Amino acid sequence: MLKQFLNLKLSQKLSPQQIQLMKLIQLPTQAFEQRLKEELVENPALESGKDEEELYEKDEFDNNEDYDEYEDNDSIGADEINIDEYLSDDETPDYKLQSNNYSDDDDDREMPFAAPVSFHQDLINQLNTFILTDEQREIAEFLVGSIDDDGYLRRSIPDMVDDMAFTQGIYTDEKVVEKILHIIHELEPAGVGARDLQECLLLQLKHKTPTEYVDLAIDIIENQFDAFTKKHYEKLLQKYEITQDRLKKAIEEIEKLNPKPGGSFDSSSRVVEQIVPDFAIRIVDGELELTLNGRNAPTLHVSKDYQEMLQTYKDSRDKSHQQKDAVQFIKQKLDSAKWFIDAIRQRQETLFVTMNAIMHFQQEYFLDGEETKLKPMILKDIADMVGLDISTVSRVANSKYVDTPYGTKLIKEFFSEAMKNDQGEDVSTLEIKKILKTVIEEEDKSKPLPDDQLAEILKEKGYPIARRTIAKYRELLDIPVARMRKKI
Repeated sequence: MLKQFLNLKLSQKLSPQQIQLMKLIQLPTQAFEQRLKEELVENPALESGKDEEELYEKDEFDNNEDYDEYEDNDSIGADEINIDEYLSDDETPDYKLQSNNYSDDDDDREMPFAAPVSFHQDLINQLNTFILTDEQREIAEFLVGSIDDDGYLRRSIPDMVDDMAFTQGIYTDEKVVEKILHIIHELEPAGVGARDLQECLLLQLKHKTPTEYVDLAIDIIENQFDAFTKKHYEKLLQKYEITQDRLKKAIEEIEKLNPKPGGSFDSSSRVVEQIVPDFAIRIVDGELELTLNGRNAPTLHVSKDYQEMLQTYKDSRDKSHQQKDAVQFIKQKLDSAKWFIDAIRQRQETLFVTMNAIMHFQQEYFLDGEETKLKPMILKDIADMVGLDISTVSRVANSKYVDTPYGTKLIKEFFSEAMKNDQGEDVSTLEIKKILKTVIEEEDKSKPLPDDQLAEILKEKGYPIARRTIAKYRELLDIPVARMRKKI
């Protein structure tokens, strides 16, 4: 049975402007600059420049009533638009409206980009030094195209034979492909085209000048690879009946090899991505000084041409239907431009007050750079200090960098949970990780400390932590288990 009834309830909804503001706050400097360029292209009523005069009054942004007026164009008559709201006689120069709280790096900077030869193209160029038939070259180029960015050929030969037949019309057999693969193995960097780590290391060792230790290393990788990867050095000493020094020298030859031969080429030719700090902290006369990157404070203004269009419409006696449609469009663009300028100002303020609170919360660290002085700090601590929502603080911290006297740091790295020491005091988990890393670095590598012993050592230092927590922190620090840290 169907029933109709009225239900009255309250709900909260974010306006499109609030959503856009949150997105702007989340953007780091470089992404923000890109977003700014897109807005300047999309909205002709918005202009940038240092020498233009501001043609709007700041008080206009205090009235948000006009922001939603143009959401439904058909419901608004052009005669209802108050043209005077969009016109201003304000002749205040631009420089008087700018704050001096920003750095001088807001100039347009262009970086030259290299045009390197790709990894696969370099391999194909090397094939030109070999005498190959047309069929062999087609197979060789197919094999090169199947090599991944690490330099490995992770497909089986039968699969590639079938693939060449179905997709390339190249009919061959496994023996021919195996022969061509040996040619690929002669290319640089050594180890390229290997089908697994063992073959990759062997190829590199065989490219080396033969010596006593290189020959021993080849034998170990070829016949005792499992014992080597598990660091069963006692088994290797007994197997080869050699001294510990000889085994150490052979292992040193293996440790010099590159497990990802393609990665070395890629990293040397890849365009380096720069990190642009969003903030800078300096120590001036023993006090901390925070500045916001000037590239986050662009100079924007509403187009003078668009305001002149509105003035022309206001002064005209005969207002045609086309003119009314045009003024509707102009109004929309002016509203959008004014909101965007206001959103950028709110973004600047939000970024600055949030980072300022973080700086004062971690004042001891920023004054001397000692990581053990980082206090436990969660998003709620900063949100309570600045009166913002936790999600807003998270957006500021998640993708922003700060330039400090101790290097450029990701802001979210300053946040950590608290743990109790043996004195009952709250200490940062970052401090515990730093001490754990130091203990592992200073251990006897011939007898690495297992997690339970590490837990005992930290307990003696005043940090009662369970073994499973030690294992968790060790994995976060990308430190392997004791057996894999063993050296002879």
